[in-house]
Amino acid sequence: MARWITEWHPDDPAFWESSGKRVARRNLIFSILAEHLGFTVWTLWSVVAAKMGAYAFSTDQLFWLVSLPNLVGSALRVPYTFGPARFGGRTFTTVSALLLLVPAVLLGVAVSDPETPYWLFLVIAATAGVGGGNFASSMANITYFYPRHRQGVALGLNAAGGNIGVSSVQLVMPLVIGSLGLAAAGWFWIPFIVVAAGCAWFFMDDLASAKAAPREQLAVAGRAQTWIMSFLYVGTFGSFIGYSTAFPLLARSLFPDSPWPAVAFAGPLLGSLVRPVGGLLADRLGGAPVTLWNFAAMGAGVVLVWTASGSGSFWLFFLAFQLLFVTAGVGNGSTYRMIPAIFQAKAVAERGRSEESLLYGKRQASAAIGVISAVGALGGFLINRAFGMSFAATGSPAAAFAAFAAFYAACLALTWWCYTRRVGVSRVASLAHARV
Repeated sequence: MARWITEWHPDDPAFWESSGKRVARRNLIFSILAEHLGFTVWTLWSVVAAKMGAYAFSTDQLFWLVSLPNLVGSALRVPYTFGPARFGGRTFTTVSALLLLVPAVLLGVAVSDPETPYWLFLVIAATAGVGGGNFASSMANITYFYPRHRQGVALGLNAAGGNIGVSSVQLVMPLVIGSLGLAAAGWFWIPFIVVAAGCAWFFMDDLASAKAAPREQLAVAGRAQTWIMSFLYVGTFGSFIGYSTAFPLLARSLFPDSPWPAVAFAGPLLGSLVRPVGGLLADRLGGAPVTLWNFAAMGAGVVLVWTASGSGSFWLFFLAFQLLFVTAGVGNGSTYRMIPAIFQAKAVAERGRSEESLLYGKRQASAAIGVISAVGALGGFLINRAFGMSFAATGSPAAAFAAFAAFYAACLALTWWCYTRRVGVSRVASLAHARV
């Protein structure tokens, strides 16, 4: 069943209103569904590790199980970015969704045997990283479907729908595990994965205009803007996925008798729902100003959580953490809006304002999204390892929180220096006319 679209001009208002909008919306809906399942599988171990009381693993060992999917998912985001351009968005979304069956089945089998060794759990946790790769391919694909002035909201919705998968896991899994046992954490998601893959195959499209050689896409790795934005994305998305996956185990370690299983989903849900708000604010105000002030708020948030972690009050700790989730979500939306603005403005500056130039800018932005999202996802690994090492060395997460506060200060300074600092009447390196 061929579904290749050879004529696609989303920046042409007449084309967009006549047919483009409808096709783009359909692809966005089913992209969100597949990406949502990717996030659920990617972050399954955040709950599973916190429920492995039957195994004599240390807190640091459990944080390794939570960390490894983030590390593998980060690495996979680079090749996954090239998937839609090489094979088509519909085709690659279908295949990447089906790959989620591997970690789901292996998890179900492994926890059914109380004698499963720790090293095998590490291997199985690592396979869950395939779910993390889905984000990069999904975002790269959706970039091609929408005109420039709608990309902030479209990418925000796509990302939010995926991010909510973290909240789904943390809401549903404690109930499923409590009712059906730990093995159900893997088996439960299999029918949903099959449905997502089927919907992608029958209802999505492949765009011929998105075709690009990997060498052309990899050229973005030589641009300074790619690495500046990668660093900032560690601070926003890296924080979101890191805190989302660390919270259950962190709460259990600090407040063992607290009702963390009942409320762990709230933070990831809040962070996911406000992500489109970050994109919308960036569309209206510019991504750089929103990102700058958001990093200031994240710095304040981590100090509050740091203080609350030693207060003895779970609810104070929980409420303080919600500020971190909200600001991470807003920052996700605003930084992602900056990426296409930067690369499309550069394309116009280098090649003129033509449809070919705009398409080149979209290809550059799509490739940059893969590199930036890969580096950003490393934040999920680094946050969990920081907590694990802090507990192993001091018995508390204080050292980790201090490191996070210093990092947000560095992100704020970098955003100001590269994107909002003014010399005379113009911004430095920010391509002010692009509303970065």
